[in-house]
Amino acid sequence: MTTPTTAELAARGLRLDIDDAVATVTLSRPERRNAMTPGMWHGLAMVGASLPARVRVVVVRGAGPSFSAGIDLRMFSGEGVPGEEPVPSAAEPGFEDWIASVQAGYTWLREPAVVSVAAVQGHAIGAGFQLALACDLRVLADDARLCIKEPALGLVPDLTGTKPLVEIVGLPRAIELCLTARTLDAAEAEVSTIIEERHKIKDTSEPGFSVLNQGSLLETSSSTSSVFTTLLGEVAAISLLVGGIGVMNIMLVSVTERIREIGLRKALGATPRLIRRQFLVEASLLGLAGGVLGAGVGLAGAVVLPHLLSNAIAISPAATIGAIAVAMLIGLVFGVYPAGRAARLAPIDALRTE
Repeated sequence: MTTPTTAELAARGLRLDIDDAVATVTLSRPERRNAMTPGMWHGLAMVGASLPARVRVVVVRGAGPSFSAGIDLRMFSGEGVPGEEPVPSAAEPGFEDWIASVQAGYTWLREPAVVSVAAVQGHAIGAGFQLALACDLRVLADDARLCIKEPALGLVPDLTGTKPLVEIVGLPRAIELCLTARTLDAAEAEVSTIIEERHKIKDTSEPGFSVLNQGSLLETSSSTSSVFTTLLGEVAAISLLVGGIGVMNIMLVSVTERIREIGLRKALGATPRLIRRQFLVEASLLGLAGGVLGAGVGLAGAVVLPHLLSNAIAISPAATIGAIAVAMLIGLVFGVYPAGRAARLAPIDALRTE
């Protein structure tokens, strides 16, 4: 097969440079952080099929700050990637052949006739990470960040990357990287390699150690905080509902005990609107009192607890005022039914009540 021309490869987002026995394949879509398309995958397959026999080393690199940001997600939009063939549906008869044709852009890098090296800088995400895994060796820059992103997008990492990933890091860690879709940085990868070499760990299926970096700890902390925030939000919502029902019951009791007063006021000319407004104001003041009391208890705790726990607690005036306003609003909302009930009382029936 003849070597594709520079123009043909450029149209597919690639560049090929051959210097004697070394071929350099450059992913050349820096404006899209080298996001990959079917055209690029087929272009890689064309490069692999047409390499001169003298080439013994293949270097794969990315132009710009990133190795590859993974699949160009416009492939899954209605418009697609301009100038690219649409991705066939999995239900179509030729889908498996199409998958095999794009996988061919990766598998040739493992051919014994060449030694392939991935020079990874910046992000190598999804299909980009799988391209790096397809190579025999990977050289990571300090800012390299690797991630099997497909599972997080509901996709299967089917570009031949999972098998070499298992061979490199072992099955348990490979499963963890795929299922969590977490980002692996160059420092973590280097530390893992050093530990395996120093402790002569040959069976990577059971490495016997795990590496945690600040990023993973921060991610765990953020996830935990998110869970607690959701939990506290649900507890607060239930508390507001219970508090609102309490306000409504108190106001209903108040209406029941003041039926004669309501009847007398109506007999003297008070309109239903005035009666309703009176009870809504009372319900709002009841909610306001509860909000002020709760805020006071919270502020007192914020002052006392730092002395017991040796940790500072930040007090947000805006949050305090907002909490009081919400409490007042709850009183107003749950006071609507009792106020309406008071406003609908007939003066004669109310005055007859003992």
